[in-house]
Amino acid sequence: MLKLEGKIALVTGGGSGIGLAVARRFVQEGAHVFITGRREAQLAEAVTLIGGRVEAIAGDLTSTSDLARLFETIHARTGRLDILVNSSGVAEHASLEETTEEHIDRAFGLNVHAMVFTVQHAARQMGEGGVIVLIGSIAGGMANPGYGAYSASKAAVRSYARTWNTELAPRGIRVNTLSPGPTDTPMFDQASDEVRQTLSAQIPARRLGNPDEVAAAALFLASDESTYISGAELVIDGGMSA
Repeated sequence: MLKLEGKIALVTGGGSGIGLAVARRFVQEGAHVFITGRREAQLAEAVTLIGGRVEAIAGDLTSTSDLARLFETIHARTGRLDILVNSSGVAEHASLEETTEEHIDRAFGLNVHAMVFTVQHAARQMGEGGVIVLIGSIAGGMANPGYGAYSASKAAVRSYARTWNTELAPRGIRVNTLSPGPTDTPMFDQASDEVRQTLSAQIPARRLGNPDEVAAAALFLASDESTYISGAELVIDGGMSA
């Protein structure tokens, strides 16, 4: 039996990287999946790659009107939402000295502000048995020189998950955080072999993770195999943060 048969899921950032891998795995397991992101061409390619029951809705999650349109469209198509995987995010390098207001606004705008109101809309469409999976990062609990804004925003993701878990539990909605370590996504496409090797040497598993490994964990948290897991953080980092 497919693990998500008949479920309606939304995966933000579903056009590439971890979000794409999650969307593909969910469709394989029987879900009807909506993906969203800013780049229409990228989303169209993702729909072709995934195949099956997947629909793309382009939009900017930091835009109030785009966010409202996204959920209005999902409601019109399906009448409900069972699963949200919030995978949208941005990371920019900037030391303390280099950090500007724009760096902070971009990091917290998408990683926190957009996430908060995405979850707010999603929870309104969910009934008992709803599942929310927030993609965090081990950076949220570690020193990460040059990525202070990103790390702080991911710490906020984990904090919100704890609070929302308590708030939404009476409605039968579970909230969990999935925190990957360094993962071989398009973000690393420009990285040199030397950078990859240096980073891999810091990981006990001696390699970067791959998006399919994160997707497998997201499937577990979204499925009925984890109905007693709520308010938790599942770390997938090859032992890096141990």
